[in-house]
Amino acid sequence: MQAKHISYQETNAFSAVVLDYISGKDQLKSFYKYTPDFNGFAEAIKNRSFKADRSILVETLQRQYSSGSTPDLVATNIKLLGDNRTFTITTGHQLNIFTGPLYFIYKIITAINLAKDLKLQFPDYNFVPVYWMATEDHDFEEINHVKIEDKMLAWNKQAAGATGRLDTKDIIETLNAYKGYLGIGKNGLMLSRLVEAAYTNNTKLSDATRELVDALFGEYGLVCVDADDHELKKQFSEIIHQDITQQNSFKFISESNTKLEELGHKPQVNPREINFFYMTDQLRERIVEENGLYKVMNTDISFEKEELQQEINNYPERFSPNVVMRPVYQEVILPNLAYIGGGAEVTYWLQLKTNFDHYKIDFPVLLLRNSALVIDSRSEAKMQSLGISYKNLFSTTETLKNEWIKSHVHLQLSLNDEERAIRAVFDQIKLNAYKIDKTLSQSAEAAKTKALKLISSLEKKMLRAEKRKHTTSLAQIEDLKDKLFPTGVLQERVLNIAPMYVMYGEDFIESLIAAFKPLDHQFTVLFA
Repeated sequence: MQAKHISYQETNAFSAVVLDYISGKDQLKSFYKYTPDFNGFAEAIKNRSFKADRSILVETLQRQYSSGSTPDLVATNIKLLGDNRTFTITTGHQLNIFTGPLYFIYKIITAINLAKDLKLQFPDYNFVPVYWMATEDHDFEEINHVKIEDKMLAWNKQAAGATGRLDTKDIIETLNAYKGYLGIGKNGLMLSRLVEAAYTNNTKLSDATRELVDALFGEYGLVCVDADDHELKKQFSEIIHQDITQQNSFKFISESNTKLEELGHKPQVNPREINFFYMTDQLRERIVEENGLYKVMNTDISFEKEELQQEINNYPERFSPNVVMRPVYQEVILPNLAYIGGGAEVTYWLQLKTNFDHYKIDFPVLLLRNSALVIDSRSEAKMQSLGISYKNLFSTTETLKNEWIKSHVHLQLSLNDEERAIRAVFDQIKLNAYKIDKTLSQSAEAAKTKALKLISSLEKKMLRAEKRKHTTSLAQIEDLKDKLFPTGVLQERVLNIAPMYVMYGEDFIESLIAAFKPLDHQFTVLFA
């Protein structure tokens, strides 16, 4: 595959706050600690103070991987985490079935490539790419489906509690439908075997996801972390108790949100007074405080303050952080240098720094994941015949049509010259009218506005009339946009890896590995 790159600004697909962050705008500098470049990483390496027990992390990961065969480089990287010179490069995502949208793949590859780049830049240290599995998330409706081209496959079941603990025995019907799409070609059969093994060899969704991710990325040393664990949560228990009883995250993040809003940026998440859930099998419910009593919503479970402390001490795994406290938990238990996320994640991490500062937890380098648009050979040929460049593709369908008409029709469809002439005429009329009676200038201005509207309307009618003569070419433009931007959004937000793997096999992932440059902060366009 041939890779080309454009700026994120040119895609028209990223928020102002994200663009300001990657551009290094001064107004956002108080919301993060390190710049997302080698200089920032040099500082982060020098300052990183990891207080948790590395041996617990290594032992926990080895236990989580013990049920299956661990790829050699993954096993090596897990052992390296016991070394004080080793840091993690982390990305995270929900446990979407069959990997979910393509950006899940792109996140992981960004982490893998960044770890490699940092090893070259700082050879005295080790960098381990990590996929943080969001095993404690309970939004089953967000992960139970996958879109393959124009078909949606869904895993229908009654689900409650943390998704990582869900039993996968009833996913067979959905699995068979997925395999049916993959077909009997060489590439399809290869992915089919990987997916079938992952979901039939394991009874929990967390284990199935780990095995599938291992099959796709194990050779690159990616380590999957399941933080739904008693020993890992014990290291976080003091902060759990403090935050529930003192409501620090609510206070500090609310203050950050106000400052972001003053800069014209909309916060991505809003904190609650208590940002933890109480979690057991089949249960993950919010904790609320009422008159000094800590209650678990929609249950009869409640704790006095002293009872809460005892419960956290004995069963820390029952206390699950929400979206604003999960990052703190991550940085407590991992010797982490960077978090890699999409645009929404970058935004909400910017809201969190003051909370990190309060708990004296190092804030990582924040990095926007790589994004890509994959253009197949048929679409590329259509682009060439229509004269549409890969940069122009990110314009709206209507803009592309208008540009095509203007560049292919040898008629005067623009009335810009006439508009300028009308403005000049009415400006002179306005001046003459003012000399006669000052109030007449308003009438002249109104007449000018009306005339300009008529000119604009006539120009649009001329353009529409010309479009009717070229319905075939304009329909091809619509088809091209629908193919490459399904439902009108970036391809990566909708499509699954399946069609890419069926078409390109292992070359697809290898091409992404070759093309993604995490610290270049550019959007990748891949011609297949």
